[in-house]
This record gives sequence, C-alpha cells and structure tokens, in this order.
Amino acid sequence: MNDACYTYSQQLMGTTVSLQLLTENPQAVAAVFNTIKALETRLTVNRPHSEVMSINHAAGKHAVVVSELVFDLIKQAKQASLLPNSSFNLAIGPLVKLWKIGFNGHRVPDAQSINEKRRLIDPNLIELNQHNHSVYLAKKGMEIDLGAIAKGYIADIIKLVLAQHNIHHAIINCGGNVLTIGSSPFTPNQHWQVGLKKPFASATSLLGIIQVQDKSVVTSGIYERYFVQDDQIYHHIINPATGYPLNNELDSITIISTNSLTGDIFSTIMYGLGCKKGLAALNERNSMGAIFVTKDKRIILKNQQHFQFHLLDQSYQLCPAD
Repeated sequence: MNDACYTYSQQLMGTTVSLQLLTENPQAVAAVFNTIKALETRLTVNRPHSEVMSINHAAGKHAVVVSELVFDLIKQAKQASLLPNSSFNLAIGPLVKLWKIGFNGHRVPDAQSINEKRRLIDPNLIELNQHNHSVYLAKKGMEIDLGAIAKGYIADIIKLVLAQHNIHHAIINCGGNVLTIGSSPFTPNQHWQVGLKKPFASATSLLGIIQVQDKSVVTSGIYERYFVQDDQIYHHIINPATGYPLNNELDSITIISTNSLTGDIFSTIMYGLGCKKGLAALNERNSMGAIFVTKDKRIILKNQQHFQFHLLDQSYQLCPAD
C-alpha cells in the first residue's frame, strides 16, 4: 500500500457521502455512487415514488409486493422495532412527519395530534409475507420510515461493491455512519481515525479520535437535527412510547460494530435506554463497543476491545466503564 489517499464525494441521502480509497479506481467509484443512487430511489420516503412509498400509499388498503432487498431490510427493521424497550421503530413515520424536525415547518405539535399519530406506529401492525415478499400496513395513515437504518444498510452494501472491485482498504462516510474497511497505511498501529464530534459546537470541533480497524462507527446525537422553542431543545430522536423527543442524560452515543446496519439499529436503541440501562445491555452484547457522551460532560467507554479513544477536549471527563 502507498501513502496516497483519493477522496470522492457526492450529495446523496440528504447528506454528503464520501469515499476514501488508497488507489485510483474510477470504475469502483462509479459503481459505488450508482449503487447508492439506486438504493436511495428504492428506500426513500422524501420523494413521492419509491418502493417504500408504494407501501405507505397502500396503508389500510392492500399489501404491496416489493423486491427481496427491500423486504429483507423491512423485516430486519421490524425485528429491531420489536426488541424489548426498543426506541427503534420503523413505523415512526407519522410522528416524524408531524414534528418535521430537520425540515421546514418544525413545531411542537399539540398533544391530541401526537396521540392520534401514536396509534399508527405499532410495528405489530406491519404484516410481512415471506412467500411473495409483500408488505401490508394494517391501518390507514401508517407510514414506514427507514431513515434510521438505510445509511447503515447502504454502507454495508458499498463494502460488498468495493470487494467486487478488489478494494479491501477504504473508508465510507455516509454522514454520521462511518465504515472502515481493512487496515490503514497512515498510522503506526494501522487503525483508521474517526473524529467524534463535540455536541452543539462547530462541525470541526472534536471531543476526540476513535481508532478502529475494519469496523463501523455510527453516532446518534441530539445536536444534528433539532430546534429550540421556549428554551427547550426538541431533537429528532422520537420516543415511540410518548411521541415526544427522548429526554435523558445523553447528548450522543456511538456504536462500534462489525457492520453499519447493526450500528444504526443499536445507536438508536442504546440512546433510548440511557446510560445505566445501556451499559448493562452492552454487558450482554460484547460484540459491539460504545461511547456515551453525557450532558454533564462525561465520556463513558464500553467494550474497548473494539476500539481505542484519544480525548482531545479536556473540558470532558473520560470515564471507562470496563
């Protein structure tokens, strides 16, 4: 391997997607971005037409047959939604559209509207037929939203695309979802370096550096999409149990895992559990590491066999949990 690095980026999935390769490979780059565009077209709910929107349009009317790819992703998302105490919910769409956090027209909805939408977010009402790959939303007004899982799924697919082009050392960054492939030639320990953002600070302000090799790094934070009303912060991580943004001691949580889909799911679930319950849950899931960032400026590291962390901001206290 040489010490050169080639970076390519495009605006996709509502964010900047960047790809870093160690060698120039125009065919691989074209294949990556074409794959992302094709998958986004199938999975998005931010356009009138997609495979997912065809399901939403038919809610309460009839089942919709979708591709095996989309069906399998919905199946995995439903399974994650039905885990005990899961804040991950693929049926959260009606509440997301009601709050409009991160979009024009955001506001605090009235309690009646929230309660009405909560009746439409039960993942048990999503009926899946494995035989013909059909999906049926049992109530009119229900909406699947794969936004919390699509980036991770797509990042994992990109890794497969790169392998087909014999590329086994790279970084994929899908805006908060970073997937490192293989080892890095740029550091003595051959670990890739991923920045951990400082909450509510400039985009370049970092709390520290996460060092990983062949791992996914996914962060869920309340500082990416939010608005302030009457001195109260309302962020985009909605609690399915209440219909309001989750309110706990965390500013963010980062999951370090083998694949990015797992990171997507469990960054949301662990954020919802909060520090104490999240750390306890990770005792049972030592296949992933985690970094909890609290509102009172503590950084808690869990299952550090999966990563190394170098603190940059001395206003925060480093607290290993292991």
